[in-house]
Amino acid sequence: MELIKKNIHMNRWKARAATQLTLDDDFIVPDTMDDAEQVILGTGDIQIESFRSQGEKVTVKGKMDFRILYRKAGGGLQALAGSMPFEESINVEGLEDRDYTSAAWELDDLNIGMINSRKLSIKALVTLEVTAEALYDVEAAADVEAGGSGAEIEVLREKIEVAAIAVRRKDTYRIKETISLSGNKPNINHILWSEMRLCSSSARPMDGKIWLEGELIVFVIYDGEGENETVQWLEESVPFSGELDLPEASEDMIPQISMRLIHRDIEARPDYDGEMRELEADAVLELDMKLYREEETQLLGDMYSTNRELVLETGEACFDRILTKNLCKCKVSDKIDLGNMGRILQICHSHGTVKIDETESDSDGLQIDGVLEVELLCLTADDDEPVRAATEAVPFHYTAEAKGITAESIYQMNTGLDQMTAVMTGGDMVEIRAVINIDLLVLQPVKQQVITSVREEPMDVQKLQKMPGIVGYIVQPEDSLWKIAKKFHTTVDNIIETNVLPSEAIRPGDKLILVKEIASG
Repeated sequence: MELIKKNIHMNRWKARAATQLTLDDDFIVPDTMDDAEQVILGTGDIQIESFRSQGEKVTVKGKMDFRILYRKAGGGLQALAGSMPFEESINVEGLEDRDYTSAAWELDDLNIGMINSRKLSIKALVTLEVTAEALYDVEAAADVEAGGSGAEIEVLREKIEVAAIAVRRKDTYRIKETISLSGNKPNINHILWSEMRLCSSSARPMDGKIWLEGELIVFVIYDGEGENETVQWLEESVPFSGELDLPEASEDMIPQISMRLIHRDIEARPDYDGEMRELEADAVLELDMKLYREEETQLLGDMYSTNRELVLETGEACFDRILTKNLCKCKVSDKIDLGNMGRILQICHSHGTVKIDETESDSDGLQIDGVLEVELLCLTADDDEPVRAATEAVPFHYTAEAKGITAESIYQMNTGLDQMTAVMTGGDMVEIRAVINIDLLVLQPVKQQVITSVREEPMDVQKLQKMPGIVGYIVQPEDSLWKIAKKFHTTVDNIIETNVLPSEAIRPGDKLILVKEIASG
């Protein structure tokens, strides 16, 4: 007798560990730059340079690149940039060398202040999170062959749905686009400030490739050519779409793909007439791709023989089942009072960053609380401070549908901003409207008893003789035909035939005639 076993490729979430670190340093304005009168804007980007595991410790090394736009003491704007390095060790309990580890990070807070006109204070709060996963094979009996043993075997086969990891890969995608100035804009003399952000991004598997699309929001402040030209700004949406080769991918796979901008660069370029009227946007996206395949697999749930004693060895295997895959859209709306900024003439730029504060599962689904951090750049009526910036937090709450989610469920969530508008509504009030994308995948671990080995022994004749040959039986609430047949040494087919049952369906209280079966051999 031989068990036919099957391997199922699984992805086990082992541990998550997070830490916060504070970056705090003073930055000297270079001698080649003018004195700072007021800080207007400041942005920071985290760059991970190395990521290594040793024992149960993961060391993350990187830097925070920052850029600052300030108003000069004599009027006008100027920008400077720098970086703050860091190295942090995070303890991950149970981590092994063969585990797959990944890092996520978020810039929770960035505060830039002036110490004096030549020295700036930069403080940042960064959250680093390390996830450890183990790729492994679950081995379980799927069938049995009696061979030449002569055993009459009754087999119970069970079908289970599992989410097997099919592809685990990282890759990059490059975008290069040219933006031309509109006719009412002056030529570019010097770029003072530039931003590039990812918006409305999505990715899905196709046969042999990954299709991705989205928008890059490009914002530029520049000096116009000519002595009398004032500071100009430009904001453009650059749509993109394309594909990455991924031979293992297929259209029926379930994706969990995160996209992050890891490189962004904007340069002024001459047009065909030699005038500086074009901007070249160069961006690199990093895609962290996990593709799951839902499989209905058949396993050997139980077995016995009518002419042998079968001794079964069992074990517990843990499978993942996809509980839900939702692409949710959370609408956010609020009004912000900007009275402390003076009289606002125009909002020239706005952008938002989604930050999740807390998640909790309950019977309704996954409860998500967070804030949309909104940054506004405005023109004011104040000649001394014609450009001002404000940062406001708009709270939101959303219930993502996930029927059956429990504390043991494993969820993976990617957030992004689909669209955002900031509109003056009169006085000092600004109305914020936004749509937040929440890409949610919930896996439910399922523990299953599986047969690992079987051993044949001679039939216990004395035990068999003590059992009645024919018995009347009333079906109990927890009964199935399989349990009854195994207990009374008969077969499901025998019970159906003897009682002329239309199917295997039985109900508590049903009355059955059971005939003991003794197979020869």
